Amino acid sequence: GIVPIVEPEVLMDGPNSKHDIARCEAVTEWALKEQFQELYYAGVKLEGMILKPNMVVPGQKSGTSASVEEVAERTVRVLKSCVPSAVPGIAFLSGGQSDEDATAHLSAMNAMYDLPWKLTFSYGRALQAACLSAWGGKKENVPAGQKAFTHRARMNSLASLGKWSVDQEKSA
Repeated sequence: GIVPIVEPEVLMDGPNSKHDIARCEAVTEWALKEQFQELYYAGVKLEGMILKPNMVVPGQKSGTSASVEEVAERTVRVLKSCVPSAVPGIAFLSGGQSDEDATAHLSAMNAMYDLPWKLTFSYGRALQAACLSAWGGKKENVPAGQKAFTHRARMNSLASLGKWSVDQEKSA
């Protein structure tokens, strides 16, 4: 059969990214509830889908920040409110977060909570930015780019297990 990958996202970047974390939480909750209602109407078997949502974070132009623990707490609260336990996995988007922030947030959720879903990553920028920067389009920098990519992948793998730490991040 077909495995639907459902990707509702509240953007943290862009021209309208002035929302605080509370607004992101409210809009993410609304979007997920609407999404699952439509999935129900469409007869989608939740046991065979993957959810790819945003984490609950303030917009980049909000002038505010949130702790790792607050992002984890608010994101998990929304998930518990909206995502049926039949969904097997949630693969988060980095959505404009820095490499390390996206990793820290994922690890905190996995370390702090016992959840019915497997939480993992489906990062674009937060997985590739460091390696692209290290590579810089130069043939002689390919090994540095590969090393940076391997490090990011390893850090996110640890985060998927709730075992990432700042010390591990800095040890590379």
